[in-house]
Amino acid sequence: MATRTDAPTRREQILKEAARLFAERGFHGVGVDEIGAAVGISGPGLYRHFAGKDAMLAELLVGISGQLLTGGKRRVAESDGGDPEALLDSLIEGHIDFALDDRPLITLHDRELDRLRDSDRKLVRQLQRQYVELWVEVLRDVYPGLLEPAARSAVHSVFGLLNSTPHLGRPGSLPGRAATAALLHRMARGAFAAAGA
Repeated sequence: MATRTDAPTRREQILKEAARLFAERGFHGVGVDEIGAAVGISGPGLYRHFAGKDAMLAELLVGISGQLLTGGKRRVAESDGGDPEALLDSLIEGHIDFALDDRPLITLHDRELDRLRDSDRKLVRQLQRQYVELWVEVLRDVYPGLLEPAARSAVHSVFGLLNSTPHLGRPGSLPGRAATAALLHRMARGAFAAAGA
């Protein structure tokens, strides 16, 4: 079984480079030869791993939505009904990790979601709705007086804040990962506190 410390598979390498290139130049601005060159194989060699660029895009966008939901569910399960404040902090930390470590996927989602086949786009939206509802439930445990529509709006607003990281400048221009993560965490908790006031 693969672990986080294992070297990435060729498939994972391809997806990472495809996400970077698609985010930089747009889906239609990148050819399979360029993606292949980025991972040291021929463009046609990519077809051993993917049916084409459309399949890469679908796996990237469906995949990250699924990973966020799975990670959120894992954090809820690990809390085992414990402190809702700590669980909210854990969810925020997990989303910040995504926002800082997978910035190309945020850009890709914003620009290219409409290029997915209808079935893939619907699956992305379904996974995202489940992820939002998981957060809404936790947020309402922390702020019991917060009505469901307001909680949902607050969650979407905080996602907008956290997912703005591709617009913060080049990675080297940020104050450092730990400082940026801490700032985003304080801002997210401040936004939720304002919603729950």
